Amino acid sequence: MIIKNIIFDLGNVILNIDINKSEIEFKKHGLENFDQLYSLVSQTKIFDYLETGKISPQEFYSQLRQISNTDLDDKIIETCWNALILDFPPKRIELLLSLKNKYRIFLLSNTNAIHYEYYNANFVKEFGFASFDEIFERAYYSHTIGFRKPDLQAFEFVLNDSKLKASETLFIDDNKANIEAAKQLGINTIWLPDNNLETLEILQTL
Repeated sequence: MIIKNIIFDLGNVILNIDINKSEIEFKKHGLENFDQLYSLVSQTKIFDYLETGKISPQEFYSQLRQISNTDLDDKIIETCWNALILDFPPKRIELLLSLKNKYRIFLLSNTNAIHYEYYNANFVKEFGFASFDEIFERAYYSHTIGFRKPDLQAFEFVLNDSKLKASETLFIDDNKANIEAAKQLGINTIWLPDNNLETLEILQTL
């Protein structure tokens, strides 16, 4: 296996996240069923629309109020929604910078404009880069490309846009469905369910 390119997922691969944190914060403000609206397994359509750029953050806030029958203001929703975003372990950033010397590295993340603004600001403040995107040759976000994993179009967009050969590309993700989708296109994969990128030995031996 000759690997020239590595595509990384973001949440619980590079950036620690915990959806329960958002659920707790929303409950504090009277939204009791957030776990039924959004999870890693399934989500209400407005989250899909937000993640593919079909609705703006303001439209998301409005629609979330409607489906949850609450009157939470935009700022409270934003704060609760961002609560799931935790930290960037420094060892993972060091690993990415090291791999960048040997491989073309990319990011493919299901995310949204609200979260991007929040974690990018945190990253810039902690690590001193102009942007989180600087770590990669190219960072692909679902809300800017219009596709989200595990849709094959998301992977095809990256391969075509950066002119990558699937057989020379490795994809790392914590979501099994995303891994299986990448395999359909002939992309090499590593399933990472244990949030242990910095200790993944294969990355030291590629």
